[in-house]
Parts: sequence; structure tokens; C-alpha cells
Amino acid sequence: MTDITGRIALVTGANRGLGAAFVTALLERGASKVYAAARRPETVTSRDPRVVPLELDVTDADSIQRAAAIATDVSILVNNAGIAANQSLVTGDLDEIHRELDTNFWGPVLVTRAFAPVLEANGGGAIVNMHSALSWLATGSYSATKAALWSASNSARVELAPAGIQVVGVHVGYVDTEMAAGAPGVKVPPSQVAEEALDAVANDEAEAVVGDTAQLVKSRLHEDVRVLYPQLAK
Repeated sequence: MTDITGRIALVTGANRGLGAAFVTALLERGASKVYAAARRPETVTSRDPRVVPLELDVTDADSIQRAAAIATDVSILVNNAGIAANQSLVTGDLDEIHRELDTNFWGPVLVTRAFAPVLEANGGGAIVNMHSALSWLATGSYSATKAALWSASNSARVELAPAGIQVVGVHVGYVDTEMAAGAPGVKVPPSQVAEEALDAVANDEAEAVVGDTAQLVKSRLHEDVRVLYPQLAK
């Protein structure tokens, strides 16, 4: 169990949308400082004195290392930064697919590698990784990146447990942010995602499955693959 009160956290992609919601939720739960990490830290709009804008580009290994050298007091890490290129794996733009993988998979992996020693030195803590319901339901390049991150989170959870570091994977359908503005259907409020993710941290849970869509997809994973992909039925 990780008590957030008095903790120091870092959130990637913290300048808007879900990242900004995580910053707010962490402060409301008593975090003493939150590094609001973004490629352009000047775009962080919070004026709370506990919020520290920090330059961090998750696709740039040197930027990650510089951030880790500055934020040496972190014990909660939220790997939130992500993009959606939504390319076909068969015919899509390979440059866009690589960009998506660099952000959604390699970004959290490299940030975790840089900050795991920081969390351990500070007595342990928690890492929150933003997955997706599409980690379990394939639709193209985006879901492939999130499935890869889901697997990486499972591996990291086992590897980091002896260091007292909890790894929480968050699965959710569409979130009501700019990135999902054109998506159809019901969208989950960013505040709900942040709250349920931090509930999982507080309750020592491995996953937060947020919203009806993610819960429905998870409930069908044990069934024949054609249940999730009815277009395969003959």
C-alpha cells in the first residue's frame, strides 16, 4: 500500500488532459510536490506552489536522464504521456507507427528505467502506467503499443516488487480529452481515471479497470477470440 499523503510525484504529459487531472488528484490526496513533466514545461498552467514544471520528452533518452537527475525526491511516477497515430499495421505509415511506439511503449519503459532507482532510494513507492482497453482489443498500431506496455508493466511489477515499488496498470476506454475528441461513444472523465488509478495505488492493487468499456473487454478475454472480433465469424 502506498500512502500518497506527503509523497512527491512526477506525471509525464502533465500539461493538459489526463495528465493535468493526475496532477490535480495527487494534490487533492496530499502530495507535497508534483513535478508536472512536459516537452514544453511552459505550457503547464497550474499555479499551485506544489506544482513544479519540468522539461521531459519521453522520446528523448537524454531528456529523461536530465529529469531523473533533477527529480531525485520522487516516490510516485505516473507514465501518462501518449499519442494516437491509429495506423494500420499492414498498410499504415511506418514513420507514424515508430513515433507511436517511441512515445507509448519506449517512453514509459525508459522513464521507468531512469526513475526506478530513484524510487528505490526513496524507500519504494508506485509507478502508474496508462494502458487502455485497447491493450486487450486490437485495432491497429495504437493498440499494439498499449498491449506492449501492458506486458512490460507485468514484467516490471515482478521485477520491482522486491524494491518495494508497486506497478499499477490502468485500462480505460475513451477518455474525454482532446486526443479522443473525434471518437464516438461514451467517454470517461479524466478525473475519474485519475481517481480510480490512485485508488489502486492506495489499495495496493495491480490494475485499475476504469469504466464500462474496459470492464466489458476484460470480462471477455477468456472466451474464443471471435467473441471480441465478430468480423472473424463465418
